[in-house]
Amino acid sequence: MAELKLIHKGKVRDLYAAGEKYLLIVSSDRISAFDFILPTPITGKGAILNKISSFWFARTGNILKNHIVASEIGEIKAKLAGYDCSALDWSQLAGRAVLVHRTKRVDFECIVRGYITGSGWKEYQKQGSVCGLKLPPGLKEAQKLPEPVFTPTSKADQGHDENVTFEQMAEALGPELAGKIREKSLALYKFAAEYLENRGILLADTKFEFGLLDGELILIDEALTPDSSRFWDKAQYKIGTSPESYDKQYVRNWLEGSGWDKNSAPPALPAEVVRGTLKKYEEALNKITAG
Repeated sequence: MAELKLIHKGKVRDLYAAGEKYLLIVSSDRISAFDFILPTPITGKGAILNKISSFWFARTGNILKNHIVASEIGEIKAKLAGYDCSALDWSQLAGRAVLVHRTKRVDFECIVRGYITGSGWKEYQKQGSVCGLKLPPGLKEAQKLPEPVFTPTSKADQGHDENVTFEQMAEALGPELAGKIREKSLALYKFAAEYLENRGILLADTKFEFGLLDGELILIDEALTPDSSRFWDKAQYKIGTSPESYDKQYVRNWLEGSGWDKNSAPPALPAEVVRGTLKKYEEALNKITAG
């Protein structure tokens, strides 16, 4: 009997390989910031991320197929009946595991920005651009862009991803595949942004990851969660300020003010920061999936 093997322990997710056909993705309660895994978990976060991602995968298949094979534990067990799964504790996986197709990963993170903020705002202040794309003069922090922009980065398993131009991406992947990735990234963003705004959330930016399954482009990894997206409270939004977020910016803000140098081992999170962070994730889940 083939063994289900742990092949990668990421910042948040654990990947188990079922031969060359499937991956089992388990969303943990780990939280990362500034390229470090923090020592304090956010209990319940993994299940929330999994629910949000599954929600979006179910609703965006008309834009692009995705890698989901099964998301219910009973169905996952049935699909893995031919594998030795003794390494798993099934009682701990309900609500936080999905079985997916194993694909050839596209080694770029595909970021779409609808508002000027974060690292994009810093670059714009210096150069009038974001990831090399020239933007209109006179924009203010957190201002909505005239049109969403596609800004890929190279995919790094360790350390920082590097900004690249679309032309560099096209040179690496070929213009046809790169063009389709850009087109689908923007379509996914626009669909989600409109949906979220009707529920009181502004989608400032997000990242997508893609893979090839038998040569076909599909959406993989996660989709439109607080870990991969910047969600803002529409009611509190104001141009020129950093808006209230439904994501791990709460943790980043605490770390920024803690005195941590971002090079040494990160500090443990206080209980109130853990509670506050979980509350943000719960609010995001409820607003996204309500009704």
